Amino acid sequence: MGKIFIMAGVILIDIGLLLTMLSHFSFFRLGRLSGDIYIRRGSFSFYFPLVICLLLSLLLTLVFSLVSRK
Repeated sequence: MGKIFIMAGVILIDIGLLLTMLSHFSFFRLGRLSGDIYIRRGSFSFYFPLVICLLLSLLLTLVFSLVSRK
């Protein structure tokens, strides 16, 4: 269990560093994507990053399935 947490931490740090370095290029910015939910009514605004959540879910599913194979 400890190895999984260490691997997850290392992967998250790598992803964070990669996103920080790639944020200088406009193609790689993960801002508001086309499938995200954004509602603005008066002074109320709601933003839910649906596409980013789906992409992260897919990525983490792949990572954990690869880590669980021995």
